[in-house]
Amino acid sequence: MSDDITSLRVRVEGIVQGVGFRAFLKMAAMRGGLDGWVRNRSDGSIEALVSGPTKAVEDFVSAATQGPQGARVRSVDLHNSEAPAEKGFQQRATL
Repeated sequence: MSDDITSLRVRVEGIVQGVGFRAFLKMAAMRGGLDGWVRNRSDGSIEALVSGPTKAVEDFVSAATQGPQGARVRSVDLHNSEAPAEKGFQQRATL
């Protein structure tokens, strides 16, 4: 089993606000034991920073491409990132 840690900044565009997307991603992150945060952006997208075992991060990204019922994901952009300073996973205020 690999101990590789992956940290990604994830940006999801489409119909992703007002459909429970942040809570959906928070649950996905907590299931995977991931650290980071998720927030709405004023441009209508969702942004997250997620860090943890590579397989769990891949599962989180897979969840982000699907979204909760009612969401319509148009695109998911991934960028390598530094791990978050704090442990756990938070839902943050809109930026």
